[in-house]
Amino acid sequence: MPPEFHLKDPDYEYRLISRRIYFAGAIMFLLGMLVVIRVFFLQVIMHDHFTTLSQHNRVKIQPIAPIRGLVFSSDKVLLASNRPSFSLEIVPEQVVSIDQTIDELSGLITIKGTDIDRFRDQLRKKHHFVSVPLKFNLNDDEVARLSVNRHRYPGVKVVAGLNRYYPLADNLAHVTGYVGMINEEELNRLDSSNYKGTSRIGKLGVEQAYEEILHGKVGHRQVEVNATGRVIRVLDRTAPVSGNNIYLTLDVSLQNLAVEALAGKRGAIVAIDPRDGGVLALVSAPGYDPNPFVNGIDSRSYRRLLDSRDAPLLNRALQGTYPPGSTIKPFFGLAALDYGLRHLLDETWCPGWYSLKGSTHRYRDWKKQGHGHTDMFKAIAQSCDVYFYALAHDMGIDRMHAVLDKFGFGKKTNIDIVGETTGLNPSREWKRRSQGQVWYPGETLIVGIGQGSALVTPIQLAVATAALANRGKLVQPHLFASARDAITNEIVKRYVPGELKEVDIKDKQQWRMIIDAMVEVMHGQRGTARRAGKGADYKMAGKTGTAQVIAIAQGEEYKADEVAEELRDHALFIAFAPVDDPKIALAIVVENGGSGSSGAAPIARRLFDHYLEDKG
Repeated sequence: MPPEFHLKDPDYEYRLISRRIYFAGAIMFLLGMLVVIRVFFLQVIMHDHFTTLSQHNRVKIQPIAPIRGLVFSSDKVLLASNRPSFSLEIVPEQVVSIDQTIDELSGLITIKGTDIDRFRDQLRKKHHFVSVPLKFNLNDDEVARLSVNRHRYPGVKVVAGLNRYYPLADNLAHVTGYVGMINEEELNRLDSSNYKGTSRIGKLGVEQAYEEILHGKVGHRQVEVNATGRVIRVLDRTAPVSGNNIYLTLDVSLQNLAVEALAGKRGAIVAIDPRDGGVLALVSAPGYDPNPFVNGIDSRSYRRLLDSRDAPLLNRALQGTYPPGSTIKPFFGLAALDYGLRHLLDETWCPGWYSLKGSTHRYRDWKKQGHGHTDMFKAIAQSCDVYFYALAHDMGIDRMHAVLDKFGFGKKTNIDIVGETTGLNPSREWKRRSQGQVWYPGETLIVGIGQGSALVTPIQLAVATAALANRGKLVQPHLFASARDAITNEIVKRYVPGELKEVDIKDKQQWRMIIDAMVEVMHGQRGTARRAGKGADYKMAGKTGTAQVIAIAQGEEYKADEVAEELRDHALFIAFAPVDDPKIALAIVVENGGSGSSGAAPIARRLFDHYLEDKG
């Protein structure tokens, strides 16, 4: 009998379907519970968090950059100002394609390759939600074109602001310095909370030295924005605090005259008030225009400045080092009196050359036929080299180093802007340490007339000259005079001089002896700068100097017209006036300018006349 065959099994199918229904129901229940739990989590537990995020989508905090303080001279001439300007900026996170956006914007306005390079450099340094400037100083036509097409470019905006500007440009670049874009290193050390909304910082000069005073304090505003990011209304505002205005000791009319006097030349002029050390003029020629540096100078223009034979970026007044030439003689003369090595009327025979005992080498005097019998008064007035060769031999390099150190040579004056170099006050120890060699007597003779290893900066010469004018009191050179509130104009900070150091001299009358010899330089019948002093209604004390750039072999004669211009002698001059009540002391260096009497002293006379007579 064949087996029984069942086509359907209702019990089995019922159990199978039931299990599937229960399983599906359990899954749906679990999914439903997950949804409920998630909704509860979002709506209840995370309520405050998402309310805040939502509010932030509608309300934003925007920094308000403070207005940078202005810089004025002592005669209230504006040296650094803020000009209204418009810039084109892009917020990277709001732009789909930066390259495409820049290409399209280039069809509306002119955008240079240097603008794009600068933009990309800043783009790497900033967060993507921070706007990055693409082009500065838009003109009215460019602003109008961009404003009309603004709706086509989300994340692109025209921003109104203030741009730093230096009205006197080249004349004061080495004093004011400039502001520039904040770099990554500066960003890491700055107080980021106080520099939000600010893209520039002082880089050189007064702008850098007094950044804290000039910058001010950032403010902020709470604004409501729409979906496109446009501000609908301001909800709250904390005003920024403007930076304070700074007043310098600088006399702009004197500065401009000094710049004019060095026009077409390379050199430096430093004039200070010997009573308090205030810098009246500080010129490094040639200068440069600092305005292109504000928004980032293009590489080609910067390379042109760097490669220039005239080195306009070098601040010669603080960083230029020169042999002092005969301007050093009054200081050695004073030391000889103090050490008792010479009396004022002790004479040295000058045949036009000097030789060390046992040597045939002749150290020549500038005057080929010599000065004959020469005392200290005559030696300074007529700049007799032989007298100072003999004096240097008797004094020795150790004492010479010591006296120059007293006057601040070989070390920084600590003027209140950065970049100063020390020059070189040579000694036995210096040569042994730097060259591993002994000091030779012939080197002492050369230093005795301000040549050889001795190197000074113009600011050092000016400070030392002021010490002569003050009969030994060393002043601290400074440009800062005061800071004033930008709104009330009240003084918030004033320069306070420190305790003055003194050059210790046993007999105070010796100051008068040296100064009288320097007066003879200017007003004596045979003084080396008598032409510059002729006809003056006041008395001035000065000393000419001529520094060799190349060595002249024994027996050869120096002829300026046969030497390349860059190898000709430097012209130097130091002076102060009036003698009995000094109000101005200065140092002048004219590179390759020839003799100090013809190349530098006449410039000093022009500056003295202007400061003491034209202004007084």
